Amino acid sequence: MSADTPTLTLKSGEEYIELYKVLKVQGMMSAGGEAKHVISEGQVTVNGEVETRKRKKVIAGEVVSFNGESVKIIAE
Repeated sequence: MSADTPTLTLKSGEEYIELYKVLKVQGMMSAGGEAKHVISEGQVTVNGEVETRKRKKVIAGEVVSFNGESVKIIAE
């Protein structure tokens, strides 16, 4: 992972964000339904491992990747 990997900051008080929401918030997908579909198809990785749980709790320090784009989750 390069130093210029985009980040997504969890809101104050949040311990996690659901995986499909990461794709939607980051603009990797235009809708939650699309995000859920690509996740269930095995096209998304978390920390380099394929993840098929749409509502997986992604925590600070984890990296989500899809279609050549990555985002690192960080705490506020």
